This record gives sequence, structure tokens and C-alpha cells, in this order.
Amino acid sequence: MSRSKIRITDVSPRDGLQNEPGVIATTEKADLVLALARSGVDEIEVTSFVSPKWVPQLGDAASLLEQLAAQTDFAPDRCPMLSALVPNERGFVSLIEANRTASRMELGWAEQGPHSLIRKASLFTAASETFCKKNTNATIAETIDRFRPVVSQARKHGLLIRGYISCVIACPFEGPIAPSKIANVAEELAALGVDEIDLGDTIGVGTPETTKAMLDAVISRVGTAWLGERVPGMPALVMHLHDTFGRAADCVRAALACGIRSFDGSVAGLGGCPYASTPTTRAPGNIDTALLVRTVRDSGFDTHVDLDRLDGAARIARSAVEAARRSAASKGGAS
Repeated sequence: MSRSKIRITDVSPRDGLQNEPGVIATTEKADLVLALARSGVDEIEVTSFVSPKWVPQLGDAASLLEQLAAQTDFAPDRCPMLSALVPNERGFVSLIEANRTASRMELGWAEQGPHSLIRKASLFTAASETFCKKNTNATIAETIDRFRPVVSQARKHGLLIRGYISCVIACPFEGPIAPSKIANVAEELAALGVDEIDLGDTIGVGTPETTKAMLDAVISRVGTAWLGERVPGMPALVMHLHDTFGRAADCVRAALACGIRSFDGSVAGLGGCPYASTPTTRAPGNIDTALLVRTVRDSGFDTHVDLDRLDGAARIARSAVEAARRSAASKGGAS
């Protein structure tokens, strides 16, 4: 009997790079995305259509997507799902324009629907009011209101919607977050009509026990149907773990036991939310996608990922990041 497949999304081109000092060239980002695509991950979150003033590292979103769309070995019929973060309606309009540009490249991309370059838009809120205000300059309720026109437009353009919830275990400013608060936000996202809800342990303090308590609360509120697939091949609840204290693999096992069948990882363990940093400590990184895959397999499940090819993508990521950090340090930037 074949083992059940777990869906793997690699978020390193977006979440893994967004807080890096120095400049990582757009061509290097494209190389990373292509290497990840060849590794067999199910989805790649490639960038964010956010103002360069807030996240300078991702100010080349449109250029990156143009480079990807022009790759003849990156055709729609052999490309994993690509997604992009959008902070608001303006960001969503930029995403749509990127899909229009790709559709004019005559390589098989459609302007909208299942064969468009970007097939999913990701939105983000939090279970902590303080974190939400610092990260989005809005309350939780205000972020949900901002999502409404984006969800409506996404439906018209045939795009899927992911709703991120940050701080599902604890907040760097408020401390532990009650599971009922995460369940409240998840319920609002479900009512809004998102296709999946991504539960993020932003600062990586989760344990198997707190992960289970949070998931039990969310599943009880939104219903066990959310453990299944609202969209074929895409489980509706996702876990996004950071490995600050080396417990992320244990939390993966706890989530699997709760019925979660979709996880985010970041190749080479890159990433970390800039608002989770302290004056002396860099923001913790995401769970390494390779560790995630090994943990899933050791737990009796499987993935589509080729670990040897994933290791090649990790080498590309490390090389680009290390060069950018050296450059930033030589100019007096962050180390």
C-alpha cells in the first residue's frame, strides 16, 4: 500500500529572504525558484507584492516573475503551484499585472486560472493585536476587512486564496496566545471564503502539547472538513513552523497526529519575521524543508520531494545569502 502524500510548500524565496541584509540579485532568486521546482515541492511562495519601502529585498517582485515566465524549461505543465503574498488590494492588482505579463510571453501561461503563472494569493493577519498592528498597521478586524475585496477579485480572476495567521502559539510582544483566539481568527477567515488557512508559529516557541491544543481549538471551531481538501490536492489547514528551539520536528509529528497534511518549510532553514527579532537576536528561521521532509517520512507518510535536488536548491540559497551578508557587512550593514 502506498503511503499518504503530505503537501510541501517552500517559502524560502519570500519568507526566507525578506529579512536578509544586502541585495540578492533577481537572477539568483530565479535560480532558487527553478531549483526548488525541480526538487518536487508542491508549491513555492516566490515573492511578495509589498512596498519596497517596507521590504526592500522583495522590491523586484515583478522583475522576478518576468524572469520566471521567460524560462522555457519552466512551462505550466511541469511547474509546481506558485504563490505570492499580497498585503492589500494594491498588491493584488500588481499580482494580476504580473500574470498578464506572463501570458504575453507565449510560453503557455494563461492570464488567469489554473495555468496562470501565479495561482494563489496569500494574505496575512495575526492572532495577536500588537503583532498585527506592528506588522500590518491595522487591527485584526481591519485586516479581515482589507481581505474582502481581494477575495472577491481573486474569485473573478480564478486565483486561490491562502490566509496566514501569525503568532498561533505566542507573540513576541504579548506572550502566549490563547488557542481560542486563534480559533476566532480562523473562523473569520473560513467565513470570508479563503481556500486554506495557514497557522504560523512565528517565533518558534511551540511544543507538541501547545501545537495540539491550538489545532484542537481551531479544528473544533472551523470543523473537521477543514482537515480535508476544499481544493483538490490542497489540504485546507497548513502548519508553518519556525525552529527556534529545535522543536519544530516534534511539532510536525504532533500536527500529523491531529490530521494536518500540509506544511510550509524553507530550504536551508532560511527566514524569520523581522518583527520577531530583538535588538541582539536575529529573527528565528523556518523549519528546514529537508528536515520537514525527513520528519514526514519517518512518521510513515511521504512527499513528492527529491532530497538530493532539494540539497542543490539549499546550496544555491546559502551561496546567495552568504554573499549578500558579506556585502552588507562590508558596507556597515547588518551582519
